[in-house]
Amino acid sequence: MSTVTLIEYEDASPKVRAVYDDIRAARKSDFINNFWKALAHSPETLERVWFTLKDVMGPGTLDPLTKELVYMAVSIANKCEYCIHSHTVAARKKGMTDEQYAEFLAIVGMAHQTNGLVTSMQVPVDEAFKA
Repeated sequence: MSTVTLIEYEDASPKVRAVYDDIRAARKSDFINNFWKALAHSPETLERVWFTLKDVMGPGTLDPLTKELVYMAVSIANKCEYCIHSHTVAARKKGMTDEQYAEFLAIVGMAHQTNGLVTSMQVPVDEAFKA
């Protein structure tokens, strides 16, 4: 259950509508997801987060699918169910196959296991790994 109400387009302020319109244009969709509708209670935060996300996830040296996979991995580590689902959908739209998803999950699972082991044993970092 949400801790805030969701602000629909027809109930939004002009500033929020402008951000919603930009989200729709950037994603070539009429869909505004619940994350943005929840953030709309603070138009300044909505605007800042959207434009930063759009910049970070936009064109760069990493390809779009890699960016989504990184986002998914961090979302899994942070146990953010919402982000896991939304970025898995985004990764699939960017071409992620079932085989890639299975391999990705194997890597995330392995990292989780080895991270837990090394953390519990407090293994000192090798000098060769320090830059």
